[in-house]
Amino acid sequence: MKLAGLKSIENAHDESVWAAAWVPATESRPALLLTGSLDETVKLWKPDELVLQQNNTGHCLGVVAVAAHPSGIIAASASLDSFVRVFDVDTNATIATLEAPPSEVWQMQFDPKGSILAVAGGSSASIKLWDTATWKLIDTLAIPRPESSKPTDRGGNKKFVLSVAWSPDGRRLACGSMDGTISIFDVNRAKFLHHLEGHYMPVRSLVYSPVDPRVLFSASDDSHVHMYDAEGKSLIGAMSGHASWVLSVDVSPDGAAIATGSSDKTVRLWDLNMRAAVQTMSNHADQVWGVAFRPPGGAGVRAGRLASVSDDKSISLYDYS
Repeated sequence: MKLAGLKSIENAHDESVWAAAWVPATESRPALLLTGSLDETVKLWKPDELVLQQNNTGHCLGVVAVAAHPSGIIAASASLDSFVRVFDVDTNATIATLEAPPSEVWQMQFDPKGSILAVAGGSSASIKLWDTATWKLIDTLAIPRPESSKPTDRGGNKKFVLSVAWSPDGRRLACGSMDGTISIFDVNRAKFLHHLEGHYMPVRSLVYSPVDPRVLFSASDDSHVHMYDAEGKSLIGAMSGHASWVLSVDVSPDGAAIATGSSDKTVRLWDLNMRAAVQTMSNHADQVWGVAFRPPGGAGVRAGRLASVSDDKSISLYDYS
């Protein structure tokens, strides 16, 4: 497995690019890359040339998260202005505006069926679940403190929620917190199940394996990437190699590799059989906030693709084979 650089766009945005996600292909168009920036815009790019297809405005402050619906028809962007904007990908028409208190939305993800949008609720120490048919709030999953923490331990709000991920069967939701714990929920019963421990610094990114719904990958400021059995509560492996915070992790569609982005300015590709980094890409001149593999599907699409976005305002696209 390897990455080969295809294209980089310098100054893709006017300020740091903090978020990236792929919009799945539809019958009428290929998959598009969705990026969000502190310049308050959301942009859609056509692979492989990274041609700008659309420039969406509508937020008053920087965009910190983007998510695409599995249908490829709608997407969502979240900003420091406390709003989540849900929009039609092809027309940019606003479908819904979801309000959240300030500093509440740090990451969000649609469930695999596309019926729920899960939003990681920052300082509220909760995950909000929105119904994508009505755009009404269905549930708020509160994160309990781990048993090990003493009530006197007043280190600010350690349960600040930064990251969220759905299991591929849609039955579980994982969220990562500022204190390094990962909480697992049974979504149907809206019930907290358990914490996964092992990280001691913020967990900024989570992703489940597409081939095994028990396996969860996490990226943390402690510079490690962990692989958990999220049901059995056990740490399967810890991978190190980045020189600094790991800000983003994504898993390849075949489940054989993960990619990570770090504040050490690199993107790394990890072979999960070897549990080791097999390649380091140094395209970026500043920290890499997001990495995202293109989902499979679309007419005539065989090749794998990975995108990365950075504080240096650039986007890079790689071939994954």
